[in-house]
Amino acid sequence: MRGVLGAFHELDAAVSAIEALKEKRVGAIRVYTPTPRHELEEALGAPPSPVRRFALIGGLLGVTFGYWIAIWVSDYWPLVVGGKPIASWVPYTIFGFEVMVLIGGLSTVMGLLINARIPRLTMMVGYDPRFSHDDYGVWVECPPEKARAAEALLREHGAVEVRLER
Repeated sequence: MRGVLGAFHELDAAVSAIEALKEKRVGAIRVYTPTPRHELEEALGAPPSPVRRFALIGGLLGVTFGYWIAIWVSDYWPLVVGGKPIASWVPYTIFGFEVMVLIGGLSTVMGLLINARIPRLTMMVGYDPRFSHDDYGVWVECPPEKARAAEALLREHGAVEVRLER
């Protein structure tokens, strides 16, 4: 992976650099920030997180399993009380809800780990420890012939440091 890394002290400079890079279609952009910032998300135009699908599917499977296990147990070991139905959905709603929350939460964490690619066995290219403290980093993955254009754009928009990396 070859590319250009730019370090910025100001958030606005990083946002304008990202917008310029996207306009010129130089390459794939990755941003490193000390804290999540909605300005950077809007500039990148990131799609919605796929983790919510894991939560929805896990919740639906959990409520289904919760109802199923409760009804199966009451049919397998019936407790006849005053002519009431043996398997009624009303009292099993609490159990279904609790299993939905459990399985939905676990599947959300699993989806987060899968989509974040954790554990990552190799270091990410372009990361600098100062991006965890106060600076913003913009990594542009681009072919060598577009690297000079990306470097010029980053410098033009106020990058404190720009370096080519592989």
